[in-house]
Amino acid sequence: MKRLLLSAIFLCLGFWGWAQLNQQLTDINQLRLGKQKRAMLVLGGWALSNMAVGTVLASQREGVARHFHTMNAGWNVINLGIAAAGYWSASKADPGAYDLFATIQEQNSLQKILLFNAGLDVGYMLGGAYLIERSKNTVKNPERLEGFGKSIVLQGAFLFVFDLANFAIFSADNTQLKPLLSGLPGGGTAMGLQWSF
Repeated sequence: MKRLLLSAIFLCLGFWGWAQLNQQLTDINQLRLGKQKRAMLVLGGWALSNMAVGTVLASQREGVARHFHTMNAGWNVINLGIAAAGYWSASKADPGAYDLFATIQEQNSLQKILLFNAGLDVGYMLGGAYLIERSKNTVKNPERLEGFGKSIVLQGAFLFVFDLANFAIFSADNTQLKPLLSGLPGGGTAMGLQWSF
């Protein structure tokens, strides 16, 4: 009888602990998804404003300025698509559907993507600088090269700051995962199998 009572108590404590872990994971995932939606709103706002201003000013300007605004408008069609897809994806995700492994995997994956994108952004800026420099040494469409180059430098710089800022924002949430891992055998640094007889 005593064994049955102890087994029932441990079973109840196990279910309680499992429910607590699930709630913590849901909260962490809900926070991450909310931040993703806000980030996509910022990117979408940047894209829409560049598209609107670029379209209007491209029709009113000549030379380098016209090409600069044309590229700003065109570049941000892609940014708007990325923002819309990212927002939709975060809106459709169920924060309660992630277990501990999936939560860690999503957090890690998102941070890796942001750092990779920051590297691409540096490439964009270098490509834009190359176009600006090339415009000085050509007679074929130098204004277009300079305008496009300046636009690409601007867009790359914005995306670089955007990606690094979001990396910092999402990395701050890593500390919430540490207590969940510390309860694992090995303090979350190792996995093991325990046999009791």
